[in-house]
Amino acid sequence: MYKKIDVEHWNRKELFYFFNTFEEPYFGVTANLDVTIAYQKSKVLQTSFFLYYLHKSLLAVNHLKPFKYRILENDLVQYDTIHSSATVNREDGTFGYSFMIFDSSYETFLRHAKSEIDRVRSSKNLFPERNGLDAIHYSSLPWIRFTSLSHARRFAVQDSVPKISFGKMMDINGKKDMPCSIHVHHGLVDGKDVGDYFELFQELLNEK
Repeated sequence: MYKKIDVEHWNRKELFYFFNTFEEPYFGVTANLDVTIAYQKSKVLQTSFFLYYLHKSLLAVNHLKPFKYRILENDLVQYDTIHSSATVNREDGTFGYSFMIFDSSYETFLRHAKSEIDRVRSSKNLFPERNGLDAIHYSSLPWIRFTSLSHARRFAVQDSVPKISFGKMMDINGKKDMPCSIHVHHGLVDGKDVGDYFELFQELLNEK
């Protein structure tokens, strides 16, 4: 579900029209996250560390209005709920895209996510049946401690979905540190909004 935004009366009207004319309207930021507590909590819960911090990221996203904005055809809309479209690795070295339904309850989200991972790994399809704009494009590169990241994009195709990637976790000075890259459409999301995401995401990762 979504609602249409009246751009003409939107306080970001000029920013939206300006950046929406760019061939590349996305900007990206990479920051390091302290995942010490989150990693320990995932071990106590005996759950997937990836799915645990993915859920925390989705909690943050769903609390921040700018991350719910999308360009649908020629309209600006705001979705009620944002889900996860994450890459899932397969044993043969390929991967498929998933669509993991968000729920504020981790137990409910975990159940749906596990089922979706099983579906992707037992399939050869690249895309899931549900593949809408009401998602974040997530990926994980646990082999690389990256300091920056870019994404393959088709500039001829309109895109407004944020892209969030996680890198290799490392032990640094007694803490577990993990890089996180985020790319967003500048017509919809500003630097302050990205800062709000990182701040809230870190707070959620620190919950005991």
